[in-house]
Amino acid sequence: MSDSSWRIDDLAQKATITVDTIRYYAREGLLPAAQKVGKIKLYGQVHLERLSQIKELQEKRFSLAAIKAIVCTDRPGLEGLFIGAEHQYSRSQLLSKTGLDDAFLDQLSTVGLLTEPSSLGRQDYDDSDIAMLRSVAELLKIGMTETVLVELGRIYVRHFSALQREVHAMLAGWSHPEWDADEMETMQRQLTANSQRMLPAVDKVLNYVHQRTVQRLTIEALRTAAETGTGVGGVKAVIPGQGSVASLPPD
Repeated sequence: MSDSSWRIDDLAQKATITVDTIRYYAREGLLPAAQKVGKIKLYGQVHLERLSQIKELQEKRFSLAAIKAIVCTDRPGLEGLFIGAEHQYSRSQLLSKTGLDDAFLDQLSTVGLLTEPSSLGRQDYDDSDIAMLRSVAELLKIGMTETVLVELGRIYVRHFSALQREVHAMLAGWSHPEWDADEMETMQRQLTANSQRMLPAVDKVLNYVHQRTVQRLTIEALRTAAETGTGVGGVKAVIPGQGSVASLPPD
């Protein structure tokens, strides 16, 4: 028997889990098939690495179905799209750490701004949810209303979902069948393998586009306000010596 071929009890010892757990994972299709040598099943380094991967995802509170979808996809590095948050939070912890109202969180969930963990195969919220909700709380503090925030979330989620579907179709090569299929496959595998580097880079690009768009639209609104004598967004403006001026609808 080679150093990289072990019986199931040896694998269990190396992975620090029980033999029954390994057999359960095998029945559920989470492990590659063992090598049969006569009546003996032998396991190797690939099985040990898979068990380590499963353990890491379990520590992140992923469901078994989500773990299977991640580890059984022929895309090394795919888990990098989901792993990264250091902490997990229950719904009650989410409320206490952000100071937001439970009913308001329900509204944010309804429009899709707050992602339900179950939709990602998880049991808990994470640091990204906390950061987003703290930004929402900050917007409330500086004057934005809950009604406007919910509608803002609805708009962003709707359009960003449409954007992501278009991007997915493009990266999959569906929207550009004339592109070289082998080249696209190679690119997809490289991006997936480097997902933990890709996400921050994509995030910076999207933040740049969003910031510049907001700046450009604000300049346009200011120009419109100056030309029409209204406030930004059509809110009534007060002109010295003339009192309030009726707001004008946008063109």
